[in-house]
Amino acid sequence: MPPETLTPERILEATEEVLRRYGPAKATVVDVARALGVSHGSVYRHFRTKAALREAVTKRWLDRTSEKLSSIVTEEGPAEERLDRWLTYLFEAKRHKAGDDPELFATYTTLIGESGGVVDRHVTDLEAQLTTIIEAGVSQGAFRTPSPATTARAVFDATGRFHDPCYAPEWSRPEITADFEAVRDLVLRGLRS
Repeated sequence: MPPETLTPERILEATEEVLRRYGPAKATVVDVARALGVSHGSVYRHFRTKAALREAVTKRWLDRTSEKLSSIVTEEGPAEERLDRWLTYLFEAKRHKAGDDPELFATYTTLIGESGGVVDRHVTDLEAQLTTIIEAGVSQGAFRTPSPATTARAVFDATGRFHDPCYAPEWSRPEITADFEAVRDLVLRGLRS
């Protein structure tokens, strides 16, 4: 049976496993190549530098959440319900990432610190998704705001405790769900007035 074609996606999958096994400080491109059964030059043909590979794997990790949130944005129905689902999913997704695989979450938290551009683009994408939902709410007469984009940034910032990785240690506290629900409800009430 011929060997499987080396693709960027296969490399990113292997990189994630190598990062999980060795952590960001010890994982190397040679380790990724070894896991794939190829030379490190083959990996470099797809990702020119170790930094580019680490940035791509970080983007892939962040995109998993963005893609699911994007599907909520494009759903039919009341904007208020979509915003509720969007905020809830973002919190739950981040909390599960931190709790279900703490080693990998810690690895990605380190990588995020190295990949400012990827993180900035991710935040911009999430704020654009929020803007779309808030604009729909204004069009439906459910939300009142003179600037949906400014309001979207404010909503993102106001809920930061529930999605910013620096708050991850708080996400396992028993009262965190009630805290999240209180902030989410406050945001929704504020948009209605």
